[in-house]
Amino acid sequence: MDASEGMITSVENIDWESHLAERTHRMKSSVIRELLKLTMVPDIISFAGGLPAPELFPIREFDEACHHVLQNEGERALQYGPTEGHRPLKEFLAEKMSKYGIWVELENILMVSGSQQGLDLIGKLFIDPGTSIISSRPTYLGAIQAWNAYQAHFCTVPLDDDGMCVDELPSLLDANPDSRFIYVLPNFHNPAGITMPIDRRKRLVEIARQYDLAIIEDDPYGELRYEGEDITPIFRLAPERTIYLSTFSKTLAPGIRLAWIVAPKPIIQRLVQAKQGADLHTSMFIQMIANDICKRGILRQHVKRLRQVYEQRRDTMLDALAEHMPAETSWTHPKGGLFLWASTPDQIDTRVFLEKATAAKVAYVPGFAFYPDEKGGSHSMRLNFSNAREEMINEGIYRMGIAMKKELAGG
Repeated sequence: MDASEGMITSVENIDWESHLAERTHRMKSSVIRELLKLTMVPDIISFAGGLPAPELFPIREFDEACHHVLQNEGERALQYGPTEGHRPLKEFLAEKMSKYGIWVELENILMVSGSQQGLDLIGKLFIDPGTSIISSRPTYLGAIQAWNAYQAHFCTVPLDDDGMCVDELPSLLDANPDSRFIYVLPNFHNPAGITMPIDRRKRLVEIARQYDLAIIEDDPYGELRYEGEDITPIFRLAPERTIYLSTFSKTLAPGIRLAWIVAPKPIIQRLVQAKQGADLHTSMFIQMIANDICKRGILRQHVKRLRQVYEQRRDTMLDALAEHMPAETSWTHPKGGLFLWASTPDQIDTRVFLEKATAAKVAYVPGFAFYPDEKGGSHSMRLNFSNAREEMINEGIYRMGIAMKKELAGG
């Protein structure tokens, strides 16, 4: 046989694009994933990704848990498992969430392979081509990417310092009566870093009931609070119509790709069906490792450490912004989470300025990436403060400030 037989050659004889589904025309690469390729360069200080601090990962504890699970339950850990998830881990999660006012049975919980899979499954269940869904502007880039694939029609309302401007929802819903759900990140919003107060959460629930809408409550950062008191989850206010998502990515490690959905039982059943068509079940091995870590109290202690370190890094970034950025720049003051949202002078288009920032060896995510139509955020940027050490945060903001002041001066 000729060695070239069966190999892909440089001359293709099929137009693959013409064979693809219509929905693929709306699929785009994640701006953040593309930026991460650039920021892997060692001398670039990156505020771009939503990355936890790798030096804080509980590596030894993972190693111990792996050995324990394999030695004591190896045959089960390496076998297929139930789509709904590992029961002991769901028991732990049910108890943990009860401390935040979410009381559910195990049948209300579905384990998924990262929150991104949860968003995709929700899109699979709720979105037909052209279906209207409600979000803030800006909103989480991962939700935009997941639901664009299902050809969603994004209807948006602005944010202020208290989150989604919910009083603008009725007029928007009257104009879009086919809307299916409202997507909200009430705690330490990604990308804005802001938190929705209780009165606005109650108003959101009131409107959702009035218009018979579901609510998607995305809460990846809720445990990472650095100041203030925990606020009642939307799920507690409206358990009959809320789908709640959370994850281990920001508290244990993103590499384990482990998250969970809480919802009314009829929706969990539908999500289970959708998940079976995607990956059958989330890794039993990973779930059992996570359960071992959680049951030994390691997660609780680890989150306590993360809060201390990330609070200091947040404060360092806030201080650096005040010292180094142009006077016309403003930013949010997050009470938790991983991000803040900065607004630049009108002369600075953050999409264009990114090239000059990376030339100065510093990176961020331009604001346009968080708008479904990419028509907003020209003078905004998301900055991550969890991934870089304090001295690098200060140096990175200094570099950015110098580059921005030079741009404003015309040079």
